[in-house]
Amino acid sequence: MKLAIVGATGLVGTELLKVLAERQFPLTELLPVASAKSVGQLVHFQGKDYPVVSMDDAIAARPDIAIFSAGGSVSKEHAPRFAAVGTTVVDNSSAWRMDPTKKLVVPEINANILTVADKIIANPNCSTIQMVVALNDLHKAYGLQRIVVSTYQSVTGTGKKAVDQLMEERAGQTASNPAYPHPIDLNVLPHIDVFEANGYTKEEMKMVHETKKIMGDNSIQVTATCVRIPVMGGHSEALNVQFHKEFAMAEVRAILRHTAGVELVDEPSQNLYPMPKDSHGRDAVLVGRLRRDETQGCTLNLWVVADNLRKGAATNAVQIAEYLVANKLVG
Repeated sequence: MKLAIVGATGLVGTELLKVLAERQFPLTELLPVASAKSVGQLVHFQGKDYPVVSMDDAIAARPDIAIFSAGGSVSKEHAPRFAAVGTTVVDNSSAWRMDPTKKLVVPEINANILTVADKIIANPNCSTIQMVVALNDLHKAYGLQRIVVSTYQSVTGTGKKAVDQLMEERAGQTASNPAYPHPIDLNVLPHIDVFEANGYTKEEMKMVHETKKIMGDNSIQVTATCVRIPVMGGHSEALNVQFHKEFAMAEVRAILRHTAGVELVDEPSQNLYPMPKDSHGRDAVLVGRLRRDETQGCTLNLWVVADNLRKGAATNAVQIAEYLVANKLVG
């Protein structure tokens, strides 16, 4: 299995290599791809050093799978070029997510919709992924009617530039190349991505549209407020979820205990609840603070945390690749 990683030297690319090694992905040849200035740089993977190659050289090598994590403009330009030579692309950017001709996949939910004809597959937004993983089995049981979500997102979701800004500010310095329009240390920014005409940010609207597409249900109402916080890894979400059917709390807990990809962490009397630091380096979506909304029927409050570089990006992409291999949709 010949695999290309486009954006191999970035935060998500580095995490992709870790996840591939941990999960023992059955690759026979690795093609790390990055910007022109990085060509020739060595990437270490499973005891070997692999030189970064150019985009053109990677396409010429006709890999079975290419996992992209290099931004939407790169994906728009080059993903079709890989697809044209028979490579199946799994793309981490927002470039293809809402394209009606492309599948938007969270393996625990809808990998079964993939076919050998799908040559560009979209990986959802990190915040959407952890939310739908937590809610999918509850949706099957009770039917999602409305989701009110507030996110508390790590600076790693922005990238290295944002990490550098936080660390410089934390050291008492003025950020040399800030990623945000305001300081992030000791601050909270209710602003992720650009603002749209309706007053919501692009990040907030991603959660609205992607949730409906992944769940295959346009009737689900979603409203989001996305916030950046000075945390180094791990996104958190407060969810207020209204269902069509009434539920028993004991049954909700039982469903979540058996939901693929979810770990229930909910013992408030022992101060046990999901926190970003506990998600670091893990693939599980942590769920806790379960409680009934006492102001209206059929409504549940819960708190959801996940490592945004892993399940929110790298791990989900690798799981898609694993499904493609296991079901002989590539190679």
